[in-house]
Amino acid sequence: MMAIYGPLALILTVVFWIMIIHIIMSWLISFNVLNTHQPMVSQVWLGLNRLLEPIYQPIRRILPNTSPLDLAPLVAFIIVISLRDFILPELLLR
Repeated sequence: MMAIYGPLALILTVVFWIMIIHIIMSWLISFNVLNTHQPMVSQVWLGLNRLLEPIYQPIRRILPNTSPLDLAPLVAFIIVISLRDFILPELLLR
């Protein structure tokens, strides 16, 4: 069981930190601290969006349309945290 838990916990931790970076970067872009017209910022932003869009898209289909506010990152973040911190340790104990 530990052979499955280790890599899965690592993947969830990496996804957790990528989501944290994406959320903070979206705030900085929204408050005009970062400018997406700069090539480096634009490349990082597009790369993060391409990485996380497959996670967000199924959640967006389930959630109701809250047009100016996208709740998919919040829901995905809560799912990743609950998987990493609550469900995986419980599976390890069985």
